[in-house]
Amino acid sequence: MKQFKMFRSLFVAASLLTSTFAFTSCDNDSDGPSGAYAEDGVFVINEGNFTQSNGSISYYNTNSEEVQNGIFAKENNGQVLGDVIQDMDILNDRAFIVANNSNKIEVVNANTFKSVGTVEGLQLPRYFAALNNQKGYVTETVDYSGSSGRVSVIDLNTFAVTKTIEVGIQPEQLVLTGGKLYVANSGSNNVTVINTATDAVESTMPVSDRPVDLALDRNNNIWVLSAGKVVYTPDWSAIDYSQTTAGALSKIPAGTQDVQTYTFSSNQSQPGNLVINGNGDKLYFNYNGKTFVQDVSATSLSSTVLIDRSFYGLGVNPDNGYIYGGDANNFTGDGTVHIYRPDGTKVGEFQAGIAPNGFTFN
Repeated sequence: MKQFKMFRSLFVAASLLTSTFAFTSCDNDSDGPSGAYAEDGVFVINEGNFTQSNGSISYYNTNSEEVQNGIFAKENNGQVLGDVIQDMDILNDRAFIVANNSNKIEVVNANTFKSVGTVEGLQLPRYFAALNNQKGYVTETVDYSGSSGRVSVIDLNTFAVTKTIEVGIQPEQLVLTGGKLYVANSGSNNVTVINTATDAVESTMPVSDRPVDLALDRNNNIWVLSAGKVVYTPDWSAIDYSQTTAGALSKIPAGTQDVQTYTFSSNQSQPGNLVINGNGDKLYFNYNGKTFVQDVSATSLSSTVLIDRSFYGLGVNPDNGYIYGGDANNFTGDGTVHIYRPDGTKVGEFQAGIAPNGFTFN
């Protein structure tokens, strides 16, 4: 299930590419890839209802403005994608789709969405990132007992898990930069740093309570959004704000462990959905029922409200800066995706699958 997820922007992929990391997206040139989903568009990650295996992927063609829902089932003879679709990342002509409660990653051709393989044997996987054509990483909760989570190393040729690395409790998003893998451990208050040459833990950096989202800016600084610790009353009927901590946005300057933290003013609302634009100079996040924008050069939290509402999922098109927000509509039916210009003006909306929690752009 989602924990304040904002889908990692394609700028992260572009940054990885410049560092010999191989996230790429397809184009629609005449000599480019062909397929129903090869044109410029947006893939919507629809989480679905927990235990009901009705998660799906939608495709919105930004040229024709046409929407196709349930494209995995459509292209694979009605096959079920999985239970709780958490993440999707594109590497060259393959898309890796993380099915959290189905304990697997489905791998499809990104242009046709035909299945090409499955990574199995995972334990509550959350987010995926590729180092290169040969190796990828996935965070796994493992269980909800409070024990350590892990990162599994995946051979992208065989789709086999070759190694597991113990990290903190309930690891969430992960970012690759400078030969390091950074992992946000949401069940605690730290970020694990893994050396990608040795696949061994190098260090653990303290941040604020419950780090969930990571973003990489144009200067290779890592931004960490911590939602804050939430404590409930003994009967679980309400939040005990006397013990709940405020969320924070932290910056880890490139190649350092010098964490700079900007704490939100109140513990009454948990921030979430940290994403970054294609230029890597603007951060976006939800807080207190609103969507904020912040320049990466800022030295304090932004008070600039871009959109006067928050979303279940958030994404920014790296090409034109358009903002996509997913509304779960109380999980009672199909979700709605709202589209905004970079200045926050709404320009459209469309229906997607159940609980749209993130976006991938091609």
